[in-house]
Formats: sequence, structure tokens, C-alpha cells
Amino acid sequence: MSLFDFDPRVERHLIADEGEVIVDEVRKHWAAIVGPVLEMIAAIPVLLLLLWVPSQAFWVPLLLAAGLAAHGLWRILQARMDRFVITNMRVFRVHGILSQSIATMPIARILDISVHKPLVGRIAGYGHFVFESAAQEQGLREIRFVGAPDERGITIQRVIQRSGLRGPARPVTPATRTAEVDPVGRDHAETAEMPWWRASG
Repeated sequence: MSLFDFDPRVERHLIADEGEVIVDEVRKHWAAIVGPVLEMIAAIPVLLLLLWVPSQAFWVPLLLAAGLAAHGLWRILQARMDRFVITNMRVFRVHGILSQSIATMPIARILDISVHKPLVGRIAGYGHFVFESAAQEQGLREIRFVGAPDERGITIQRVIQRSGLRGPARPVTPATRTAEVDPVGRDHAETAEMPWWRASG
């Protein structure tokens, strides 16, 4: 990856020889760049101040406009380079522009996932993931601006289910309840193994 190739290329981080495959690669929702775009647009009226400031101070609005535009562009590139990846073995996040950071969490460590959808997020179709895990990995505590959060939450739950870490729920029916417990609340397995001297009495 070259310095100006703004793609994190998450497939390079897969454990291919162990059969790891990408289930879902999550890019930031477009709402994540609304703020940076507005910041870049704000540089235009600041630049127009050149028409009113004294010629000796022309560099002040010029510097402010350049700073706003550069900071907005940097935030857009940060959002573009930030990826959250769900595989059949783990979840991991890759982010960073000049230097790259990777945070990973095995599926076995995920205890709970909360999805927070602010009012604007419900309208625009995004939410924020909050992970509760056995060990809080830095960089994976909260994943912001996730598009279609409900569907992706179900995807993670499906991966956990298929990994065998959580067994299928066992339905309780009147037949299974009767087979396991007698009318006085004793386990039939216990009465079936009752010693002969107690049974004969």
C-alpha cells in the first residue's frame, strides 16, 4: 500500500491459513463526514474576509481558511480509512492514515452488544455499537457511525451462534416439563435411581 492509497486493505490482516474469511466489512456511514464537509465549506466565507482586512493582515484569513480546509480533509480521510470487520473468528478495527492501528477481539470474548441510535441516526440509518467484552480492548469499545446497525448486530450474533459458543435455546413444552419433573416437583431421574430398599418400603 502506497502512502497515498487511502484504502486500509483489511484482507491483508486475515489469518487465511486458518480459514478466516470476511463476513462483513463496515465502512463509516456517510453521516460521519457531514461535519468535516461543513468545516471545509466554512473556509470559503473566512477566505472572503480578504476583501475587508488590511493588506498587511491578509495572511490571517488565509491561514484560518487553509487550516479549516486541511482539518476537514484530514477528518474525511480518517473516516475513509476506518474499517470495522466481522469475520468467522473475530471482529477487528483498522484505522489510521499515516500510521495504522489494529484492534481485535475474538468472538469468544464478546459478552454483549448494545446499539445506540440517536434521533438523527434513526432518520439517516446509522447507529453506534458498544461492545461489552471479557477484556475491554482499546479501540473496540465503541464503533461509531455504523450503517444498518440492526442488521449488522444480527450478523455478529449469527457468527457467534455458528461458532458454537452459545448453544441453541431449548424450547420448554408441557411434554418436556412433564418428562423431567413429576407433580410434586421431584426429578424423575432421581426417582428412577432410587435404591430398592427405599422403593420397597
